[in-house]
Amino acid sequence: MATDEQRWIERLRRRDEGAFNELVRRHQEPIFRLLSSMLGDAAEAEDVAQEVFVSVFKSIDSFRGDAALSTWLYRVAVNHGKNRIKYLARRARDAQRPLDERTEGQQASMGVMGSRPASPDQVAEALQAEGHVQRALSCLEEEQRVLVVLRDVENLSYDEIVGVTGLPIGTVKSRLHRARLALHKAFRALSEEP
Repeated sequence: MATDEQRWIERLRRRDEGAFNELVRRHQEPIFRLLSSMLGDAAEAEDVAQEVFVSVFKSIDSFRGDAALSTWLYRVAVNHGKNRIKYLARRARDAQRPLDERTEGQQASMGVMGSRPASPDQVAEALQAEGHVQRALSCLEEEQRVLVVLRDVENLSYDEIVGVTGLPIGTVKSRLHRARLALHKAFRALSEEP
């Protein structure tokens, strides 16, 4: 572990508010994306993300340092996400709401890369494709969604995913492969709808 990260963790253990604010600033977007993909609901994802950061701050003393702090944070987020899914299922709420409500950040990112602004047709096509991807992701099993988001959205290494999920590396690779195949199949089916 880098000495900067060790000092930062020590500040968190001393309940330094500035260190907590830095923790949230550094990790709020990836944690929100992960939870949003797991839960299929931006409002739920925001609530759970807040719970994750409070939980991490309260339990920072239990962080052993076997992995990077970010890996531990992802693991806490995945566990909180799973708990929320179970809670919602017990409450007979639909945990897979339509994902056509996007946050401003997601909408802003839909422009075509480059120096020219996106044309209305390009933006419409990109939004439609994003909608298909989000709906295809929501069709996957919970574990498949988590693996795809951790690897393909958050760009975690296989070793980091092992740390988050607790699965052996071979299992991560094989399940991720099956998840990508299922995502591709679901995406194609959605793209071919009239």
